[in-house]
Amino acid sequence: KLRSFEKTPSDDSQHTHKDQAEEAVSSNKEIILHEDEAVPREEEMELTDNRQGLEEDAHAMKTQDNRAHQNNLKELCRICGVSFKTDCSKRTYPVHGPVDDETLWLLRKKEKTATSWPDLIAKVFKIDVRGDVDTIHPTRFCHNCWSIIHRKFSNTLCEVYFPRNSTMEWQPHSPNCDVCHTTRGGVKRKSQPPHVQRGKRVKTTGKHAQLNRGVKNQQLKQAQINNKNLMKEIVNCKDIHLSTKLLAVDYPVDFIKSISCQICDHILADPVETTCRHLFCRTCILKCIRVMGSYCPSCWYPCFPTDLVTPVKSFLNILDNLSIRCPVKECDEEISHGKYGQHLSGHKEMKEGELYSYINKGGRPRQHLLSLTRRAQKHRLRELKRQVKAFAEKEEGGDIKAVCMTLFLLALRAKNEHKQADELEAIMQGRGSGLHPAVCLAIRINTFLSCSQYHKMYRTVKAVTGRQVFQPLHALRTAEKALLPGYHPFEWKPPLKNVSTNTEVGIIDGLSGLPLSIDDYPVDTIAKRFRYDAALVCALKDMEEEILEGMKEKNLDDYLNGPFTVVVKESCDGMGDVSEKHGSGPAVPEKAVRFSFTVMNISIAHGNESKRIFEEVKPNSELCCKPLCLMLADESDHETLTAILSPLIAEREAMKNSELLLEMGGILRTFRFVFRGTGYDEKLLREVEGLEASGSTYICTLCDATRLEASQNLVFHSITRSHAENLERYEIWRSNPYHESVDELRDRVKGVSAKPFIETVPSIDALHCDIGNATEFYRIFQMEIGELYKNPDVSKEERKRWQLTLDKHLRKKMNLKPMLKMSGNFARKLMSKETVEAVCELIKCEERHEALKELMDLYLKMKPVWRSSCPAKECPELLCQYSYNSQRFAELLSTKFKYRYEGKITNYFHKTLAHVPEIIERDGSIGAWASEGNESGNKLFRRFRKMNARQSKVYEMEDVL
Repeated sequence: KLRSFEKTPSDDSQHTHKDQAEEAVSSNKEIILHEDEAVPREEEMELTDNRQGLEEDAHAMKTQDNRAHQNNLKELCRICGVSFKTDCSKRTYPVHGPVDDETLWLLRKKEKTATSWPDLIAKVFKIDVRGDVDTIHPTRFCHNCWSIIHRKFSNTLCEVYFPRNSTMEWQPHSPNCDVCHTTRGGVKRKSQPPHVQRGKRVKTTGKHAQLNRGVKNQQLKQAQINNKNLMKEIVNCKDIHLSTKLLAVDYPVDFIKSISCQICDHILADPVETTCRHLFCRTCILKCIRVMGSYCPSCWYPCFPTDLVTPVKSFLNILDNLSIRCPVKECDEEISHGKYGQHLSGHKEMKEGELYSYINKGGRPRQHLLSLTRRAQKHRLRELKRQVKAFAEKEEGGDIKAVCMTLFLLALRAKNEHKQADELEAIMQGRGSGLHPAVCLAIRINTFLSCSQYHKMYRTVKAVTGRQVFQPLHALRTAEKALLPGYHPFEWKPPLKNVSTNTEVGIIDGLSGLPLSIDDYPVDTIAKRFRYDAALVCALKDMEEEILEGMKEKNLDDYLNGPFTVVVKESCDGMGDVSEKHGSGPAVPEKAVRFSFTVMNISIAHGNESKRIFEEVKPNSELCCKPLCLMLADESDHETLTAILSPLIAEREAMKNSELLLEMGGILRTFRFVFRGTGYDEKLLREVEGLEASGSTYICTLCDATRLEASQNLVFHSITRSHAENLERYEIWRSNPYHESVDELRDRVKGVSAKPFIETVPSIDALHCDIGNATEFYRIFQMEIGELYKNPDVSKEERKRWQLTLDKHLRKKMNLKPMLKMSGNFARKLMSKETVEAVCELIKCEERHEALKELMDLYLKMKPVWRSSCPAKECPELLCQYSYNSQRFAELLSTKFKYRYEGKITNYFHKTLAHVPEIIERDGSIGAWASEGNESGNKLFRRFRKMNARQSKVYEMEDVL
């Protein structure tokens, strides 16, 4: 010790001190040999005191120097070495531990997994700070290096500001220490004073200094002992971890110290290693960090939970192979430390065994908890379940779910996994990370997915993501019940005649009310429908928000209970070419009929006026066209049609004379219904009103004009027909009270030949009017090409050739493909000025060009009047000019195109020229009351039946409806 202390930077002094040390040692030996002489003994004691004083002074000086060095390191950046005193920002950050909030936000934004400073510093600067020692390395870094880390993860070039080769290499403290020279302003360290002077000082003050140092050392040892006892009280693991006294072999003391926790002095259980290479039990170090701060309990070096790592595997193998005695009474067996848990589980005295049981121990390598079966998970966590249950019953009223979710939430937050924690918190609050069942139902319907297709998508997404984004099918069916009729309670006052008062009525059989007998007409059909009143209630509840919002816009009180007047448009149409499905059931025709309704507007009587609080913006959309009845039947089959629709019409007639009581907005409100059957094409309208077919002499369903009268008087007619008048005429036709001949009787009833069974409003269906008129113009184009006005007598083959010429030219010029039956889209493209220009290329006479162009121009001016939903707002000028344009159109037909319209006129041309102004004056619109929404619904019927419905005749109509 003396030789090592006497070393100085100069070589001469080293040799001198070496000789002096040898003389001192030899004299010391001589003094020990001559024990009987008194004087040498005193010299020996004095020399010993001097040597001890020198050693203690040297140690104190070295400790003071090291502390000064560590204080200097605290003022330097770990990465770049810059002094914090010269840094303008004065902001520093710890090298170890979790990142700050701003950096954590940036890492989440960039989807990075790193959450601690050591990981980021290793990625950006290629520096491993986990093995740093505080006597060599600084423990903080500057704001400039922090900015470089941010620029790195913000995808900017950090090499411009901080090259990779500019990192500092730190060395242990030495006499020529750069750190101390830098912090002391470049002044070199002073050399050690001569040995003689130090010896004199020790000689004069050695006894007093020795006494003071002994007192200080004793106080320091007492403080360390108190600190150790405090940490043992914090961890309190004597009943959990195994004591070193249970070791079966008398191992060396240093070895026992290396395998024991430096906090609790027990054998390491689930050992972890800090950055300063000290070993602790995982639970012990975490408890100490939580209570005493983020420092190593052994050396007080900064230590955070994120810095803890598992020791090397070879050390764990040594730990597992230690021989220990079983602590259970009457069991002297020696087992290896790794198999202690398995051995303990075999004892019947589990109560004593639990005192020494600890986590993560077993005979074979333990599987992760999540990889076990559900039964094995229950077995492993049975004790924890009992503890959680006891706590929940004592503190939380038995809510075990809330306790477990809160524990999971806190565990996620502690590991900075905030995204997963937010999702769990959303689930706890009832919001959940998945979609609502009603949203999933809308996705399934709007994407035309069948139940099996949706179920495959649900399973795939759940398996890939591990989350239940979509809801299972049973949740969708539950949500669907709230959207279908029969869910909301209601009441009629007075009760509906011949209608049940039960409101929980969903989809019913269309033939449910039909009495059958042997002599009845055989009904080979499948029909499904809703009860009319339940369907109306469901539609009103869907519009609850719009109704209440409309009342606010009209400055009406929310508590007004009515009566509200609801105007309903009814539509019915047949669709052909519906292929039959295989399966059991009747041999149904390959045609279908769809009956639907649309809520057009709702108004309320307030004072002396009626205020409209709701009006359908898109009355011809399939979204507002509610299906009421679907049947696989032919619309021409009068008996089947009346058998299925009669119960529905009876419900409708009963609702006319009653008021609906329905809760809306928390208040019981009253509703009255007005039904307007306008969505019928001419074929079905004549069927339900008992009129002769469209080829009849009585060409109009609105007036009594014959075809000859209509061709002679093209414009001036008025609406005279009604449902009541048709019923009266049917009674005359049935009973013949005046005993007239067939022709006289037919002229008296004006074409009524069957009993009307559905009340309709005399009107024009705008869609079919457009199609009928386009069909007539298509024929006019053919006749003009063949110059029929010159030679009216031509063969069918010649007429066929005209049609082929026109189709070929329209395909070439207008990209219009020929169709067997004209559709609405073909009619819209055909009726345009461009089409007339293209057709005129096939016509030689310029005079016919002008007539044809003028006819098309007049038609295009008249068309918006009956097609628009509100002509008074959308085309007021064309509405005012309609009478003039219709008279000019009629004049052209009777002069320029006399060859076609002499003594005859088409049904829709007659309605277009004679009745449009009167209908608009009565209803305000023709286009809004058309059947276009029902036609769009027909497309949905075909798509749903093909793609979504079950492959069975029994269930397919129910699924489609």
